[in-house]
This record gives sequence, C-alpha cells and structure tokens, in this order.
Amino acid sequence: MQLPSQHMVVFTAWLISRALDLGFSLSQRVCPGTQGSSFSGVQGRKWKGEGTTKNLENIVIGRCYDYIRIVNPAVGEKNCSQIWEAFKNAFINKDPCSILPKDYELFINLSLHTIPPNKSLFWENNQLLVNRFADRGRRYMSLGDTLFGFFGDFLNWCGQADSPGLDYESCPTTLECENNAVESFWRMASITYAQHSSGVIHVLLNGSADGGAYPQPGFFADYEIPNLQKDRISQVVIWVVDDIEGPDIDSCGIHSVKILETRLKTLGYDVICTDNNKSVMFLLCLDNPDNSKCALASSAPAAQRGPISSDRGCSWNKLMIVSFVGFLFRFALVY
Repeated sequence: MQLPSQHMVVFTAWLISRALDLGFSLSQRVCPGTQGSSFSGVQGRKWKGEGTTKNLENIVIGRCYDYIRIVNPAVGEKNCSQIWEAFKNAFINKDPCSILPKDYELFINLSLHTIPPNKSLFWENNQLLVNRFADRGRRYMSLGDTLFGFFGDFLNWCGQADSPGLDYESCPTTLECENNAVESFWRMASITYAQHSSGVIHVLLNGSADGGAYPQPGFFADYEIPNLQKDRISQVVIWVVDDIEGPDIDSCGIHSVKILETRLKTLGYDVICTDNNKSVMFLLCLDNPDNSKCALASSAPAAQRGPISSDRGCSWNKLMIVSFVGFLFRFALVY
C-alpha cells in the first residue's frame, strides 16, 4: 500500500533517527572511549591536562634559531633540527606516565651552553616577574633564558604508547602521574641549570605566595639546591618580594624563608637575604605607579621641599641683606 506523502516524510525521518541511534550504539561498543571530546588515544584513557601545543615542532625549532641568532648568539652554532629530534625521542612511543629525567640527556647535551658567572637567577612562584627582571639574559640568566629552558617555556607536550604521534587532545598532569613528559623535562633542566651555575647566585621568591615563599616540595628545594656545586658558588643572595597588590605572608628570617636560610647556611653557603629588593620593586611599580608601595620618599632635607616656612623666610631675608652689604662694599672699593 502506498503511504500518503506526509506520512512518508514522517516514516523516513523515523528510519533515519533509528539508523543514527544504532550506528552510535555500535560505535560505542566497537570503539570504546570515542564518546567525549578529550579522548587521549592512550588505551582509551582520558587525561586531565591540556594536550600537546599545536605546531610544537615549528615552534621549538623556531625558538632554537631565535635563540642562537638573536637572543644569545654567544652560544655558537647549534643544530636545531637535531635538538628537536633528541627532544622528541625522549617521550615518543612511550607510556606518557613513564618518562624519566634521564630520557632528556641527549637533548640537554646538544643544547647545553655556558651560564655566565653571577648571572644565575633561581625562583619560585613568580615566573612572569622573573622573565621581565632577567630581560632575556641581559640582566640575569634564569632557567628560561638558557637555550634548553627557552626551548620548552610555556609549552605542553606528550606522546602515546606504541605510537610515533603526539597527543594533541590531552596529556597527564603531575597529579595523575609524576613521571610525565613535561615534569621530567623541567626536572632535568633544573638539575642541569643548578650544576652549571657559579659565582654569586640569586634567588627571587614570592613573599605573597600561599604556603610560603620557599615551597617544599618544589623545584628549587628538590632539584636545584641538591645540585649546586658548592666549590663554584661564592654567595647566595635571596630576594623576597611581595606581589604589589598581595599580602606580606613571608619575609627574610621568618617562616619558610628562615627554613631556606638555615638549610643553605648548614650546607656552608654565605647567605644574604633582602625583603622587597628595590630594583624588582621599581619594575613592579612601572605597571602600578599609583600603588602606596610605589610612593618614592625623597632623601632630601625637609627645608628643600614644600612651601617656604616663616623660618625659611627669615633666612632668605638675612641672605638678601648680606648680599646687598657685599655689593655696597665692592662698589666702594671700585669708586
């Protein structure tokens, strides 16, 4: 029997709907893990972290050339493509939770260069401030100002087990597994940076950070202090600087900073600690000139600023009289 045209439309729509439902149901059974947008591709597991930064290869090779040509040509010639391959091979075709710091050894060896004495700047909880203060190695050379640190700064990456590709959907966080590609990279980079620092080293800490300026565990506490070469370090200078709008939670001689000072002195280092270093505060005040912490108090005597007082008026009158008498005396000598 031939259905009326209106009923045919309804019947056709019903068939399409059933077909779509059936196809989706089969896809869930045959391809587990396809539902949802954050499938990682690693045995159907979803990671909580962001996926690999898009165009990672182009970005890091470009950074490498930028560094050796413009940022710090003094490091000499480097094979940027070879450095990328060593970097990639540290985590490609591996379980994203089984990457160790030593997997990056070849990458470090290929990208390593001298860190000038007295230029090392360690930090905790204030990366953006450190980047501005170091000024890409012109003022100080933080980890992010070395070639191996510059290579991975602010990027994310991970591979997949038994696959040559990168996982662009999601990567494991440190809470999910400590031995992930990014965490192990920065551990190895921190160890290398500490081992090659010398002279007077500087440590910039955030006095407004929750939990204290010197976190434990932390990269400085766990990977950098243990790898400092004591015979190459003449002094450790600690700067504790509060956020311009933040509270004063930690300072030299108290709380977590005191723990750090004690640890370093016990290890035999000469330690100096300063709160709110002026140079760093001036930098913060460039963006916050009206903040009360940025009021510049002149060191000039009170008599040199403000309206003229009555006493200053008397002094001025006396000066005028003496000057006038001197003029009359010189006039008498001439005539």
